[in-house]
Amino acid sequence: MLNAIVIENENAAIGTLAKDYASMVPDVFIKAQLNAVKESLKYFSKYREADIIFSEVQLADDLSFDIFTKTNIPIPVVFITPNKSYVMTAFEIKDQNYLSDPQFPNNCEKPILNLETLETVIVNNTQTSQHTNHFGPYKGRIKSRLLVKVGESNVALLLNDIAAVYTKNKSVYVIDRYSKKYSIGKTVTQLENELNRANFFRANRQYIININFIKSFKAYQKVKLLVDINVPELDEPVIISQQLAPAFKKWMEDA
Repeated sequence: MLNAIVIENENAAIGTLAKDYASMVPDVFIKAQLNAVKESLKYFSKYREADIIFSEVQLADDLSFDIFTKTNIPIPVVFITPNKSYVMTAFEIKDQNYLSDPQFPNNCEKPILNLETLETVIVNNTQTSQHTNHFGPYKGRIKSRLLVKVGESNVALLLNDIAAVYTKNKSVYVIDRYSKKYSIGKTVTQLENELNRANFFRANRQYIININFIKSFKAYQKVKLLVDINVPELDEPVIISQQLAPAFKKWMEDA
């Protein structure tokens, strides 16, 4: 499953594009539909998990290029527009891709999309580092959900909703934005290797924390850091060691 975000000026066009993507590439799931620069900036300030973004260039309040120059979103983008004058700008925005079908008139743009094209766009835009991943037929892709236990049931919990992962008494738990706790049958180290390191940080042996739930941090015992997580029901304080403190500060600065 390929998780996509659509940014389009008109609500009717958003629905049409979403339908087109789903029909041409059944493995695409439209997880968010946005229609303005301001709305998109607000969305990406909280959520940054998707495999690809399809973005119209001309939006109601500005050009969509403004979204990607004001944020550091590590997601490949396909710009869609009939206006060829935007091609060079599209290439300059983090070497993103530009797709448009010249067979359609200028007022009726439609991207040329298929699964092979999408995989190529993603692979070409994915940097080779420990913080990113490669998408083939989605082998080794960074997770968008975790399977957790609720009684006898397995529940797919969105990573966006996970505030922290922690271990206690040899058991591992996931706590969500609503302070609800779930058990999970994996070790903290296993989860550290599976989670997107742009959003999750291994704070210590006990905790992995989500950057979107960090309220603040401060010096603790002079050489350590005490992190304030926006979830009141954590069992223990989250403390970053002296050794990890520089990496944590850099992670926060680069977010």
